[in-house]
Amino acid sequence: MSSVLPERVPATTTAAAPAGRGAPARTGRARPRRRRLLTRGSVPYLLIMPAVLGFAVFKAYPIASSLWISLTTGSGDDRTFAGLANYRRLLDDPLFWTALKNTALILVVQVPLMLGLALLVALALNSTKVWLRPLWRLGVFVPSLTGLVAAGVMFSVILNRDAGLLNWVLSLFGVDRVNWLGSPSWARVGVVLVITWHYTGYNAVMYLAGLQGIPKELYEAAMVDGAGPVRRFVSITLPQLRPILLLTVVLSTIGTLQLFDEPYVLTGGGPDNATLTVTMYLYNNGFKYFDFGYASAIAYALALIVSVLGILQVRLMGERR
Repeated sequence: MSSVLPERVPATTTAAAPAGRGAPARTGRARPRRRRLLTRGSVPYLLIMPAVLGFAVFKAYPIASSLWISLTTGSGDDRTFAGLANYRRLLDDPLFWTALKNTALILVVQVPLMLGLALLVALALNSTKVWLRPLWRLGVFVPSLTGLVAAGVMFSVILNRDAGLLNWVLSLFGVDRVNWLGSPSWARVGVVLVITWHYTGYNAVMYLAGLQGIPKELYEAAMVDGAGPVRRFVSITLPQLRPILLLTVVLSTIGTLQLFDEPYVLTGGGPDNATLTVTMYLYNNGFKYFDFGYASAIAYALALIVSVLGILQVRLMGERR
């Protein structure tokens, strides 16, 4: 008997090459790398983007729009380009110069009076001889928390000629009734009183913070050298307070040039336009007569005045190197 042997099947596969230095490279398609949407350099810009958008929408656009309106005439959407006509009108407007004169007069009288009084109050509250200093500091600062309209209404009652508290107090000393809000000169005094009462405590707290930051060693060394209180105040206190003095002078100047609420509530700009300020005149033209082109020109003229005065104050009172 013969045995049947199975046919030999030829090998069709080869053994896999061992992985190693001589292994062939992989031929599959490489996975694409994802692009990073956020990089380390873009994160700060994304964080400030809300503030930039808010400034652009609520600050930059209104400023640019008002500049364009100041160069036009008309009402509503029916506006005509007029160039510098509103600014030329401004130079020839006697009522604008009256308002500017009133504002400048209040500025010259009120700002030095308020800041000088605030410095004296700060020196008193910084003294260790004052009893219950925290309570006095709170009482000095409270008026600045009062709303401007509320303060104006309150002082309109206090300064009333017939039933006002101030005239009643003056009558106890034999002084005749003063027409605080009906006389041009006394109406300005009344406005100055309201502003001084409202903002003196605010500036006093700023001066007090500066006084507490002055090293005590400077005063001790000056006392050893024989310097008196006046000499120490002139040579140590004022130079150390120069940055804060500059800040309060600039802020007070800007605030006074923008004066509106107090004279508007107290006198409405009267009597005889004696307390009419630049911002009140701006308001009247814009929201009473709807002359927005001229009102915008007044606003830019006021901004120019504020900028010039601010630069001059910084140059005169700034640090001399």
